[in-house]
Amino acid sequence: MMQHRPSSAFNSPFWTTNSGAPIWNNNSSLTVGPRGPILLEDYHLVEKLANFDRERIPERVVHARGASAKGFFEVTHDISQLTCADFLRAPGVQTPVIVRFSTVIHERGSPETLRDPRGFAVKFYTREGNFDLVGNNFPVFFIRDGMKFPDMVHALKPNPKSHIQENWRILDFFSHHPESLHMFTFLFDDLGVPQDYRHMEGSGVNTYTLINKAGKAHYVKFHWKPTCGVKCLLEEEAIKVGGSNHSHATQDLYDSIAAGNYPEWKLFIQTIDPDHEQRFDFDPLDVTKTWPEDILPLQPVGRLVLNKNIDNFFAENEQLAFCPAIVVPGIYYSDDKLLQTRVFSYSDTQRHRLGPNYLQLPANAPKCAHHNNHHEGFMNFMHRDEEINYFPSRYDASRHAERFPIPPALCTGKREKCIIEKENNFKQPGERYRSWAPDRQERFINRWVDALSDPRVTHEIRSIWITCWSQVECFFLIIRDGHMIQADKSLGQKLASRLNARPSI
Repeated sequence: MMQHRPSSAFNSPFWTTNSGAPIWNNNSSLTVGPRGPILLEDYHLVEKLANFDRERIPERVVHARGASAKGFFEVTHDISQLTCADFLRAPGVQTPVIVRFSTVIHERGSPETLRDPRGFAVKFYTREGNFDLVGNNFPVFFIRDGMKFPDMVHALKPNPKSHIQENWRILDFFSHHPESLHMFTFLFDDLGVPQDYRHMEGSGVNTYTLINKAGKAHYVKFHWKPTCGVKCLLEEEAIKVGGSNHSHATQDLYDSIAAGNYPEWKLFIQTIDPDHEQRFDFDPLDVTKTWPEDILPLQPVGRLVLNKNIDNFFAENEQLAFCPAIVVPGIYYSDDKLLQTRVFSYSDTQRHRLGPNYLQLPANAPKCAHHNNHHEGFMNFMHRDEEINYFPSRYDASRHAERFPIPPALCTGKREKCIIEKENNFKQPGERYRSWAPDRQERFINRWVDALSDPRVTHEIRSIWITCWSQVECFFLIIRDGHMIQADKSLGQKLASRLNARPSI
C-alpha cells in the first residue's frame, strides 16, 4: 500500500482533484454561460477553496496582520431611489460599525511598511442584520476568477521550502495572467506603501447590486475617501519608519483616536444600469477594471467616523470575522466571478478558523433581534430554552419575514468553464501609467527593474513581462489632429534597455 502514499512529487502528467480525477481546466469556474453565476456543483472549485481555507490555524491565511477600531456611519445623501437598504434610508441615519485594516500577504508580526495591498473591511451593525463590506485600498484586483485565488496567494506567500518571499515566484505566476497588470500599476506605484491607515483610500473592489423598493437593480461599486487625504511612504521613508516600529500604522490609528483626532472617510458609489452595460469596452463585473469616473461619476452617500478604540485586541480584532456574503435587503451580489467565490470562501474559512458558531462571538453577532434553529456544535454559547427547534410549528410564532426584492435576472446558458469575453487587459494600465508625472513613472520603472533582476527570473519570464508592459504602453494611442500618435516612449522599451533584454515574440 505504500506505493499509493500521497506525495507532492509531480508524478502525474495532469492536474487532478484530491480523489485523483483529472482536471481539464484549472483556470475557470463553472458558470451558467460566460459570465455566471457560478454553480455549486463545481466540485473542483469548492474542493480547491475549502482546502485552501484550512491551510493555516489559527492565523488568518491572508490579512493576518491587522488593526481594528469602532465608530459610526452616517448617511449624508439620499440614495433611497437606488436601494431599499434600511441603514441607507435617509440622511442623518447613523449605524454603528467596526472596521479592520490589514496587510494582506505577510504574517501577523510583520512590519506594516512592507509593499502589499491593504485590507479595508467595514462591518455595519444595521437594524436588519449585519452588512460586511470587505475590500482593499486599491479599486482593482490581480485576478478575475476565484479559481485562481489559492494559486495567487501561494505565489505571493513565502517559498514553502525556504519560507522566503521571492520575486521569481510572483513574476512566474502573474506572467500567465496579463489581467494583473492593472493591479501592479497600484502595487508598484507610490501607493504601494500607505503612510498609515488614516491616510488610505478604500474600495469594495467587487461589483455588488443595489435594489430599490420597486425591484429595479443597479450595479454598484463602493469607494472610501479619507478626509485627511492620501499619503504614502517612499522606499527610504518606509525603511526608516519600519526600522524603528513594526506597528507604526496600528499605533497611529490607536493614538489618533485616543487623542480625539478621529479618522473619517467619505463613502461614494458608482452605479451602472445593467441594461446599459454593453456600451463599455470592458466587462463591468471584471474586478481587474475600474469604472471611468468621467462617465460614471462618484456619488456621495455618507461618512464613516472611527471614534472609539477596541476594548480587547483578541476579541475585536483576531476574532473579528468578515464575509462578503453577509448583506442586507436592498444590497445583493452580482455575477462578478471573484465575488461569487468569495461568498463561499470567506464564511468557510471563518468556520474553520473560529468554529461553526463564529457569528455568535460578540464582535460578529448582529445587534438587532435575531432567531433561527441553528444550534449545538463546537463553541456554542447561545442560551436556548425553547422546545421547538424546527420550522414551521404551530407552537412557535416565528414566521417568514416580508419579502424583499433581489435581482430578477434570468440565468440562461451552457454549463462551461471559460474566461470573460471582453478582457481588454492593457488599456486601463496604460492610461494610469501615462497619467503620472515623470518622476512617479521613473520610480515605478525602478521597482520593476529591481523585481525583474531577481537572478531566478528566467529570460523567458523577463521577456514576457517586457512584452506585456510594451502592450500596456502602446495599446492605447492618442488621436491628435486626425493622426494617431504614441503617447510617449514605451515603458516596455525602457525596461528592456535597463535589463538588457528583449520582448517576447
